[in-house]
Amino acid sequence: MTLNEYQERAIKEAFYEKDDVVYNALGITGEAGEIADHVKKMLRDDGGKLTDDRRESLKKELGDVLWYLANMARRLDLTLEEVAEANIKKIIDRKERGTQHGSGDNR
Repeated sequence: MTLNEYQERAIKEAFYEKDDVVYNALGITGEAGEIADHVKKMLRDDGGKLTDDRRESLKKELGDVLWYLANMARRLDLTLEEVAEANIKKIIDRKERGTQHGSGDNR
């Protein structure tokens, strides 16, 4: 499945107002928080080791982030492949200029 195929399925199966930027942004941050919580529990409960169960839980949460991301990108008239390609170009540019470290969107 390509990213764009996934995006079309996610949009088709959405059970909420998929055009709502705020709802999708909150969904992304909420699910990212659940990822962080699983990592915290990995440190606290699993001795810092990634167990098979924890890996499966993280996979589910990553999928939830992807779901909201797909719908938010659609609202912004972007495909997931456009977002992915732009991100890789940005990372390569930063690496070539030696600006991977630091802060700011436009480094």
